[in-house]
Amino acid sequence: MNTTSRSGTAANEPADPAPSAEELAAEELAAEGLDVAGQAQSQAIDEALAEAVGDEAGALGAQAQLQALEADLAAAEARVLRAHAELENYRKRANRHLEEEKKYAPLPLIRDLLPVVDNLERAIHSSGQEGGSAQLVEGVKMVAQLLTMTLERHHCRRIEAQGAPFDPHVHEAIAQLPSAQVPPGTVLEVAQTGYQLHDRVVRPAQVLVSGRPAAAGADEPAVKNE
Repeated sequence: MNTTSRSGTAANEPADPAPSAEELAAEELAAEGLDVAGQAQSQAIDEALAEAVGDEAGALGAQAQLQALEADLAAAEARVLRAHAELENYRKRANRHLEEEKKYAPLPLIRDLLPVVDNLERAIHSSGQEGGSAQLVEGVKMVAQLLTMTLERHHCRRIEAQGAPFDPHVHEAIAQLPSAQVPPGTVLEVAQTGYQLHDRVVRPAQVLVSGRPAAAGADEPAVKNE
């Protein structure tokens, strides 16, 4: 009897009601919301990680670029210093070469003048022998000719002045003499020979220049009328 009573009591208890469509939809929306929130959170985490990795890569790239620029700058400075040193060495060599050229510039002329000195010494030596005076004169003439040839070999030549019109660029007038034989301004006599090297005057020729002839009777005393 007791068993029957308990069974009847359980049968008489109300059953759990079935969920409604609204409740099911709400549960589905909640589940979807949780999924969306999870996906958004996961995406945010991924983006944050990617940004952190990108920032780190960018920092590494900027540092590498800075190091490359510093290396290029150091190389450029080294090239500038090397070029400056080479230029300074070239300038020193050029100055040294120029000084040597200036120092030994007369060497060719001196070599050519040595035979002139030798001939002059021979002429002096022969003057002490019998008939030395005539030999001395001939020796001096030979030395003068040799010296003139040496000067011409080095492009130093005489300035022709005798009988030429006076030229103030190559002549130096030391006196003027009246003359009726030549036109005024003509070189009558050369007191000292002039020389020029190429087109440059070494020294002008000192000359006497003709002037207008004096008028007849200019030096006679004037006659007084009575």
